[in-house]
Amino acid sequence: MIELYLDTADVEQTKRFNQCLPLKGITTNPTILAQSGKGLNETLANMQSVLGETPRFHAQVVSTTAEAMLEEARQLNELPYDMVVKVPATETGLAAIKLMKKEGIQVLATAIYSAQQGFMAALCGADYLAPYVNRIDAINGNGVEVVADLQLLLDQNQLPAKILAASFKNTQQAMEVMKLGIEAITLPVDVAASMFAHPSVKPAVEQFDADWKAAFGNKLSFES
Repeated sequence: MIELYLDTADVEQTKRFNQCLPLKGITTNPTILAQSGKGLNETLANMQSVLGETPRFHAQVVSTTAEAMLEEARQLNELPYDMVVKVPATETGLAAIKLMKKEGIQVLATAIYSAQQGFMAALCGADYLAPYVNRIDAINGNGVEVVADLQLLLDQNQLPAKILAASFKNTQQAMEVMKLGIEAITLPVDVAASMFAHPSVKPAVEQFDADWKAAFGNKLSFES
């Protein structure tokens, strides 16, 4: 089954969606945390209390050299959670990923804009690959096509890396990449809400309610 994540540091929204969706955990990045005004430790502790059991958390390094990224990853890996360390899939990041995998650290290669970039990260041992679907579209690329090409490369080379598609503006983008058979996806809160929203749903439910009450008043189904 596909792993479903929320891309957020908003604890209340996570609590809301955890009640109705099978969330695997959350993904974060430096921008999301900075905008929330809360640090990683506070955010993860609050998320753990909301999600319960053993959610998986994806947290990004902010160091700028491979050696410093490795040391930061070690510290993230020591946190009392199921942690995946996010590393930008740059030249420096790929070097860091190779070092991290030698120590058995779970890694997500992030900021992927091309299939070949993601493929190189997979060859370096990344466990997850995060192509930025909408950001690719925004620079006149085709985000869904990049994901399709990357998934093909993974399948043909029998690599175990999972695509964790990210950066979505609408549900259509999310649906298109999920149809490709990807193994994970992270949705911003507004897109997650749109996944089960449709303008025809509310009128239909209201009609059910009106018809029932006209025939049976305030009785419940089993009382009729």
